[in-house]
Amino acid sequence: MKDEINKLKKEKNAVILAHYYTRNEVQEVADYIGDSYYLSEKAQELKEDIIIMCGVYFMGESVKLLNPNKKILIPDMNSDCPMAHMVTLKQIDEMRKKYDDLAVVCYVNSTAEIKSKSDICVTSANAVKIVEKLENRNVFFIPDKHLGSYVATKVKDKNIILNDGYCPIHHTLLKEDVELLKERYPQAKVLIHPECRDEVVQLGDFVGSTSGIINYVNKSENSEFIICTELGILYELESGNPDKKFYYPEPKMECLDMKKITLDNIYKTLSEEDNEIIIESNIQVEAIKPLKKMLQLGR
Repeated sequence: MKDEINKLKKEKNAVILAHYYTRNEVQEVADYIGDSYYLSEKAQELKEDIIIMCGVYFMGESVKLLNPNKKILIPDMNSDCPMAHMVTLKQIDEMRKKYDDLAVVCYVNSTAEIKSKSDICVTSANAVKIVEKLENRNVFFIPDKHLGSYVATKVKDKNIILNDGYCPIHHTLLKEDVELLKERYPQAKVLIHPECRDEVVQLGDFVGSTSGIINYVNKSENSEFIICTELGILYELESGNPDKKFYYPEPKMECLDMKKITLDNIYKTLSEEDNEIIIESNIQVEAIKPLKKMLQLGR
């Protein structure tokens, strides 16, 4: 199947992007693997006519926004992110009426429609840096309350208003789950994604995005790590660090939507060129603005 996919890629001048949370075999066949920030930047550099985005739907939308003239395909149209739908246009309108000096800061884990009503996008890798640079004192951080809370602890001169959204995968990790692993493996460094609850984040030796966690492990002289994010990251961690040990909380932090992407549906989508991401032109015009602003300030 991998050989057939590689053959089709050459025939159709296509490229495959994959998020760290997808299946191991999907990451193996991808041309570029990364977190949402890396993939957003990489998408602008690509010369291929067809881009296969192996991830959840909002990621395909983001790639389409940055590449409006290319064909963007997603292997499973039902691969979605629940958090992306945990804020509404009505909530944004209400906040804008309540605060004159307001910046709507939108985590990229959101729909194109929500992005179109936002001032700037952020990822977990650059959220703190970008919010620090904003001139606005009042910030409505959407949709993830946990990432917003983490940013608030780092940027104390802003009034950060939180939305009641969250990643169901990271939200389920409890303080007790991490403490149990810390007791079991006292020499292990605890690495935590900021989409986790605040009380979990406080237990981390390092808090950062998926790429940040990977970079930390790659550079660390420590040999044991407790990994508090979606388990798909283990493929990259173990591939690059075969002599290091990784411990994972129970129950497993697994995004079933990400796992909907398979070699079979990659091949089918590439072969038939179906499941194309289409965004209404009026939304596309507005939604690209906060994404481009993110890429500009993020550098």
